[in-house]
Amino acid sequence: MSRIGRHPIAIPAGVTVTVSDDNLVVVKGPKGQLEQAVNENITVKVEGNEILVTRPNDEKQNRAFHGLYRALIANMVTGVTTGFSKTLQLVGTGYRAEAKGTTLTINIGYSHPVIFEAPANITFATPNQTTIVVSGINRQQVGNLAADIRAVRKPEPYLGKGIKYEGEVIRRKEGKTGKK
Repeated sequence: MSRIGRHPIAIPAGVTVTVSDDNLVVVKGPKGQLEQAVNENITVKVEGNEILVTRPNDEKQNRAFHGLYRALIANMVTGVTTGFSKTLQLVGTGYRAEAKGTTLTINIGYSHPVIFEAPANITFATPNQTTIVVSGINRQQVGNLAADIRAVRKPEPYLGKGIKYEGEVIRRKEGKTGKK
């Protein structure tokens, strides 16, 4: 059995999970609704306040799908109850960000500001000028949008300037060694 796939997923209070005949899992909670289509070889059952994910045999593809879909469904349950967030930090002189409604404006050393529009179910927050918080109910969307923002100016290895994740360690390089 898959080490991840064999664990049942607990359904918290206020969350409803429905599985249709064509293996479409719909999770509704206080923060919103998420849907996930599941491969036809994987069986998803709701028993009491738990979700069970099983596979028919030990073929390699079915073993891979077993853990994958269990993790995706668990992330959906977590997303509609507590949500997900990624925090980014701007490191550099004059670098700043501002969130207004669904728009994020970043001044990161280019001749123009970089503007991001938030997709549905995603929100931006800027507790201060050098911190960006991307939050939402879909873990994949939050991670992809945070990666897109980071890609505007990745941290460089000599001074560490750029956009980095909170807690990310930047491997630093030694500069020129001509003068001693």
